[in-house]
Amino acid sequence: MKTYFRLLSYAKPIEKFAIPYIIVTLLAIIFNTLNLTLLVPLLQTLFSGDKTTAIAKASTATKPALTDLTATFNYYIHYMIDHYTAWATLQYVCAILVTSVILSNLFRYASQRIMENLRVHTLLNLRKAVFDNVMDLHLGYFNNERKGDIISKVASDVQVVQFSVTGTLQVVFKEPVQLIFYIVTLFLISTQLTVYSLLVIPISAFIISRIVKRLKSQAIAAQNSYANMISYLDEALSGIKIIKSFNASTFIKNRFNQENKRYSSISRSMAKRQQLASPVSETLGVAMIACIVLYGGYLILHNDSSGLNGAAFIGYIALFSQVTRPAKAISDAFSNIHSGIAAGERVLALIDEKPLIEDAADAIAITEFKEGIHFKNVSFAYGEKNVLSEINFSVPKGNTIALVGPSGGGKSTLMDLIPRFIDPNSGAIFIDDNNIKHITAHSLRSLIGLVNQESILFNDTIFNNIAFGKPDATMEQVEAAARIANAHNFILDTDQGYNTNIGDRGTKLSGGQRQRICIARAVLANPPIMLLDEATSALDTESEKLVQDALNNLMKNRTSLIIAHRLSTIQNADTIVVLEEGGIVEQGNHQQLMAANGLYRRLIDMQTFTS
Repeated sequence: MKTYFRLLSYAKPIEKFAIPYIIVTLLAIIFNTLNLTLLVPLLQTLFSGDKTTAIAKASTATKPALTDLTATFNYYIHYMIDHYTAWATLQYVCAILVTSVILSNLFRYASQRIMENLRVHTLLNLRKAVFDNVMDLHLGYFNNERKGDIISKVASDVQVVQFSVTGTLQVVFKEPVQLIFYIVTLFLISTQLTVYSLLVIPISAFIISRIVKRLKSQAIAAQNSYANMISYLDEALSGIKIIKSFNASTFIKNRFNQENKRYSSISRSMAKRQQLASPVSETLGVAMIACIVLYGGYLILHNDSSGLNGAAFIGYIALFSQVTRPAKAISDAFSNIHSGIAAGERVLALIDEKPLIEDAADAIAITEFKEGIHFKNVSFAYGEKNVLSEINFSVPKGNTIALVGPSGGGKSTLMDLIPRFIDPNSGAIFIDDNNIKHITAHSLRSLIGLVNQESILFNDTIFNNIAFGKPDATMEQVEAAARIANAHNFILDTDQGYNTNIGDRGTKLSGGQRQRICIARAVLANPPIMLLDEATSALDTESEKLVQDALNNLMKNRTSLIIAHRLSTIQNADTIVVLEEGGIVEQGNHQQLMAANGLYRRLIDMQTFTS
């Protein structure tokens, strides 16, 4: 229940929905119960016969207590027939019945609309909370989690929570109250018959509860299996070229199909239990009514002192037949809440996942970069694996620093520390005189532009991809950025120019074109600090020259850190920092390091600069 109430907190302000819902639902229940109860006077009117006989005498009888519903109906029906006619009385009863039906359905519709608004409101808040927290998580979290599992939680699990948990809220109030109204009315018609009837109901409830007992564990298994399927699908679509080139389609198909079979098997098992509840409930309901017909018929046929007559008994049966509906709805709600709670626990776990990198309470916002970047005794480790050790160097404003070294030396990790994608285990990084831990993440990252080896683009127009992060950019500004990035000419050659959609992850463009779009995006942002991580390594010679020219334009009058593996990219850097096994082994410009005849010289000779 703790999980349920926490999920329900996303419905706040719940009183905005709960108060009007309670009011209209109560009115709907009252009139719905009245609809069935009015069958008694309707039948009494039809069975009344000639008013000149015993009915006339009944009209002068003592008025019964309201708690004796059968006698009360008898009294007023006989009174109406005595003073008017049976036909007039029938018209009167029918008019009341139609009015009651109209009002009950009107209030029922109003309650459903209010509940739907609550459901959508809850879904909006819950999905927003999940997605917002996912966007705030550190990069290490995404390295350890399947993307498909995250997608499943944000999309599928949240949807399950919406329908099962908020739907249960509706049932928890409406159906028990409706059940109480039915039972109270049954007692008013015949206490003796109702006591007998209630002895039978627990048997039905026990049998149904046994059917739905295992639904929670099955729901958890189904959600995990669905998450795996989404992960396999995402991996297959992302790596379709590799899969085909290695003739691995059969393996990928088998892996997906095996999980698909597992999910289908669990779904069938869950459906079997859920669907079994309805026929079992209906069969038990008919059996209960048969038992009540036998007992009620015995009371009437033997002129029992209960005061039950034929019309009241038929009305009683009609009313009792409806008791199983709210009882079944309550049972179904408790079975559905199992799957809702299971999904809710997964969603809340994602919300509770705390970002390792958060703004300090005293963090300041900076808007200007004045002096440089300073690394002071910086160390970092992934678990037990030491990646960086005691890194000390500075990047003066306006300088270009190249990071080189063997694969696994810590270059990319060092670069990830600057925008605080990760935080060092010890030591500190300063922007001017400010420890970056004391700078708000938003203002820190607004000073930094990033161009990766992998061109990260979105399924949108060229214009929107360049203007990403700066939605107020004008066409003139976007074109100017594209010219600097050597992208303007090829953009004009596309079908719709800057309004051309580039497809999923930019698949309609070549590698060099994608990279130049990314560079144009960085140019438009106009940051004072640029981080370039293997920006030309995956390109052919022609594309590399165009991109390198674009990068040279981008780095003008900026402070830049470059990771590169080609001599042409780094030899003009102001300082080259050589990393090996997490430590700095050499620093200097190209000529100095060549003269030192150390690791840098050996790497140049082998031309093996890798990230």
